[in-house]
Amino acid sequence: MIVLIPSYEPDERLTNLVAELGHVPDLKVLVVDDGSGADYAGIFADAARAGAEVLVHEVNRGKGVALRTGFGYIRNLYPDEPVVCADADGQHTVLDILRVAAAVRDSGELVLGVRRFTGRVPLRSRLGNRITAAVFTVLTGTRLPDTQTGLRGYPAGLLDWASAVPGVRFEYELNLLLRATRDRLPIRQIEIATVYHADNASSHFRPVRDSLRIYRPLLAYAASSLAGFVVDATVLFTWYAITGNLLTAVVVARLLSATVNFLVNRHAVFEADDVPIWPSVRRYALLAAVVLALNAALMAVLTPVLGVVAAKLVTELGLFVGGFMVQHRLVFAHGRATNPPELDQPVELSRPVELTRPRSPTPLARTAR
Repeated sequence: MIVLIPSYEPDERLTNLVAELGHVPDLKVLVVDDGSGADYAGIFADAARAGAEVLVHEVNRGKGVALRTGFGYIRNLYPDEPVVCADADGQHTVLDILRVAAAVRDSGELVLGVRRFTGRVPLRSRLGNRITAAVFTVLTGTRLPDTQTGLRGYPAGLLDWASAVPGVRFEYELNLLLRATRDRLPIRQIEIATVYHADNASSHFRPVRDSLRIYRPLLAYAASSLAGFVVDATVLFTWYAITGNLLTAVVVARLLSATVNFLVNRHAVFEADDVPIWPSVRRYALLAAVVLALNAALMAVLTPVLGVVAAKLVTELGLFVGGFMVQHRLVFAHGRATNPPELDQPVELSRPVELTRPRSPTPLARTAR
């Protein structure tokens, strides 16, 4: 079992965690220094002396990149070992790390350490997680009460799959869950303690920038829908002005806008280039027909009750959310992923590292030149 700890500008809590984990038999600790700089070299040296292997990024590249660096290293040197990812700020107890590790080993599934957010929890953490969890449930149909947990377990067979998921910073972890639900991977949830130190002051989460990254799939889907509307309106008015035939203008405009929407969703929103295209085309066409029928039916039912404007808003919002769910789970889905996709290229470190042997018989320590 490997415990992978991405770390940026840590304090002594990282060293303490590594030291505690060092007493667990058959467990290796891998730390990724994500460009913390010379001021923090002493802490990582202490972690190495405590038994960790330390990989170094030359500059800060984000938590998502640090995790993929660790996954790539483990795939190459420890290909049959499952991995538990934990944070460096003391939020995860050794007991909870070991419970998640046991669940991964026993089930061979993706495992989440889920917090219940009881006790003294910073307001931004409580609200942020609840909002994200609610949006995630609505859009994917899968209830995960803690989508932002950093304590996660991966069986060895999922490391290639996890390495292929895009994302640079905190959005990477949400992308993993979105991809897992899209690929219909089973997700096991283990309740863990909710631990925050000093109102989570040491967190490197940037509320605005990182929130935008986390909600990127939904924002991209909204932009795709808007782009389809613009194409539809432009082609409709242009074709009608040239030909004077309204029926053909409507048909051509809808075909072109649907094609644009499909391609944008496939490549940019759901990033499903690896999904066979023709089954997706057929499912998308069926969805478009169902949406059209539902649109007419809902407008007919709601307009006498709400009025045409309110009925239109409710209908479009419902179909917007429903369309995302269906495209995420069906149109651009693989089905159950039994053979994770291979990486195009192995994950590499930002600069070479060399092996040094610690004084005690603990795992190898890697330090930067």
